[in-house]
Amino acid sequence: MPFLVPTLVLALILAIALLVVPKAELHLALCQPHTPFLDAIVPVFSDLVDWLPYLCVVLLLFYRAGWATFLASNLLLSTFIVQPIKHIVCAPRPLTWFAENMPDVSLPLVEGVRMNYWLSFPSGHTTTFFVLFFTLSIILCAENCKGKYVLSFICFLCASFGAYTRIYLSQHFALDVFAGILIASFSTILLYYFLVLKTKNTLFWDWRVQKLRK
Repeated sequence: MPFLVPTLVLALILAIALLVVPKAELHLALCQPHTPFLDAIVPVFSDLVDWLPYLCVVLLLFYRAGWATFLASNLLLSTFIVQPIKHIVCAPRPLTWFAENMPDVSLPLVEGVRMNYWLSFPSGHTTTFFVLFFTLSIILCAENCKGKYVLSFICFLCASFGAYTRIYLSQHFALDVFAGILIASFSTILLYYFLVLKTKNTLFWDWRVQKLRK
């Protein structure tokens, strides 16, 4: 699968980095290269998950109810996985962790971004980014869209950049992002096999909003 392979490679690279590089050093290395251009676009891109996945669900209802249900169910399942873990672990965000453990270190922050202080692990934004773009990649391949492999890789790049924005903004550590990628991959693959493949041949699958007008 064109999305899954680079995702596994990214997860492997992150896993090695997490094992080899100390937590603070890794975060500082990943969040330090701030530029005015990135400061402008990163917060905007990061906030896409507040509305884009739900817009995609609505738009997919005009194509196939099955794909809309797949994405909506994936968003719901991943949320049910992420939120309990967040509240059980209650891990400090980078701003809190550095203030408590390395108070002399000043994190590069983007003006105007509201910072969070707790519930760092795992990254919900990362999970949603990978759920959304992994699902879209599956749809592109299943529908045999022209240029599906290139489009799937673009989906991977978008998901990866979305995950990186959380580190860039010092809202999450690399470990939080790593966990978000794993949860999204698990949720997507699970629902693909137990929801999509089980319902693909039913009448419900091909229902769409446009049919209401006929």
